[in-house]
Amino acid sequence: MSHGPATEWKKDNSASFKSRLGIIMFIVYAIIYASFIFINVFNPSLVAADIGTLNVAIVYGFGLIIIAIILALIYNHLCTRAEEKMNIEDSLEEEEAKGGDI
Repeated sequence: MSHGPATEWKKDNSASFKSRLGIIMFIVYAIIYASFIFINVFNPSLVAADIGTLNVAIVYGFGLIIIAIILALIYNHLCTRAEEKMNIEDSLEEEEAKGGDI
């Protein structure tokens, strides 16, 4: 009992950009996370050090969460811009194909 899609989906011309950006951001986050793990494994006394009323492990952990949110917002912004750019280019190409004046 499918009612079909709520919107019409067109070909995503910015998919390669999105994939490349996602992989780059994943690698950046993975390096930051791996450094957190590395510090915990090889220098546990460092993560036990206090920063104010919290220790380094808690501050770093919250930092990881905040960085993930910031990266997600950046990804969304850049992908939205790429989609808008591709839509404008598609519109211009359609106008040229129809022989319309711009």
